[in-house]
Amino acid sequence: MTDGWLNWLAEASDEQIAALMKRIPEQEIEQWPYDWKVWGRGSQQAPAGDWRVWLVMAGRGFGKTRLGAEWVRKVAESNPDARIALVGASLHEARSVMVEGESGLLSIGAPWQRPSFESSVRRVVWPNGAQAYLYSAGEPESLRGPQHSHACRPIPKGNDGQRVAHHARHVAERQRARHQQYAAIYSLARRSMDRW
Repeated sequence: MTDGWLNWLAEASDEQIAALMKRIPEQEIEQWPYDWKVWGRGSQQAPAGDWRVWLVMAGRGFGKTRLGAEWVRKVAESNPDARIALVGASLHEARSVMVEGESGLLSIGAPWQRPSFESSVRRVVWPNGAQAYLYSAGEPESLRGPQHSHACRPIPKGNDGQRVAHHARHVAERQRARHQQYAAIYSLARRSMDRW
């Protein structure tokens, strides 16, 4: 659907575009440049429906950081009560890539809807009240106790497809019991993807 819309837009006359713009509310026009459904590829969109684990296995340049950030942003902007766990390989990686990086949470979305980062408590807060907390995969005990509605984490880099499958099954079982969504984002070497 998005491709058809963009093709029409590329071929439309100035008059057709002007007529379209008159019918679109001002707020939608302001939001359009930041709408991931428009700009992201279909393979970068979260699955439709009720799911528990979204496992993304892709190589360099796929846009894994951006799709994870966009999913977190969508959750946060649509649910003021969201409490999201952002788990990086280290706290430094979580902050420098997932939050402050060029595709991180502070760089995407409409400027007036972007979150603030409270580094002293490792918390990202959206204007509507939704929150995300940073964790290190190297300190799994830090995830015990806090309650989260959603979680997003990159699975440690490597090329062992069986390890990824084991991790995904383990997480799926845990998330089923918690009734929360979990996005697992994994960078996999091309030669390993061929084995799947």
